[in-house]
Amino acid sequence: MRLRTKRDLTMHNAITTIVAALTLSAMAAAQTAEPLFDPVRGYRIAHYRGVVGPAPEGVARIDTTQAFRLWRRKAAIFIDVNPAPGAVRDAATGRWTLAEPHSSIPGAHWFPESGRGQLAQGIAPWLLDGVRRLHRAAPDRPVVIFCLADCWMSWNAALRLHREGYRDIRWFAEGIDGWRDAGLRLEPAACVGMCASRRKNRGIRR
Repeated sequence: MRLRTKRDLTMHNAITTIVAALTLSAMAAAQTAEPLFDPVRGYRIAHYRGVVGPAPEGVARIDTTQAFRLWRRKAAIFIDVNPAPGAVRDAATGRWTLAEPHSSIPGAHWFPESGRGQLAQGIAPWLLDGVRRLHRAAPDRPVVIFCLADCWMSWNAALRLHREGYRDIRWFAEGIDGWRDAGLRLEPAACVGMCASRRKNRGIRR
């Protein structure tokens, strides 16, 4: 049996110190990590881009082929909940000032920022009133919710609308990315209500 030398003890102490420091660092990170989900409502509230789980309860997931069939027959209401980076919404008027253009599935209705887990003031009633109006005009059509692939915003919006009592919500998880990858056309989109480009500063009504 070999006795430990001074060098062995020094190395052992150094390793122990490093392991302890890493453990404490990991524990601190775990304690201060931003929560991913609202613990009460269940919506995703952080890190929206990432692998998304199964469809929310009560919501059917559809793929690009199924979405295209519905779109081609004009048999669904398509709701785009992609965010609008850098955009500003006037809570008093509902008017959006967009920082950059957005392309979407032709005929889709774009409700920017409505897929977040914690919605800014005025966004929830704007979304719900808008979808209610669209659904009232076509009550027999399912509502297709989408954003991008690997994006929790459409998951949130699908769950939110299901909880509002809509019975036929379809979650198009691949969204704009899946549509584009299939070689299908996108077109410039205007947000529902009023929006304007910072460059042109002209309102577009949808």
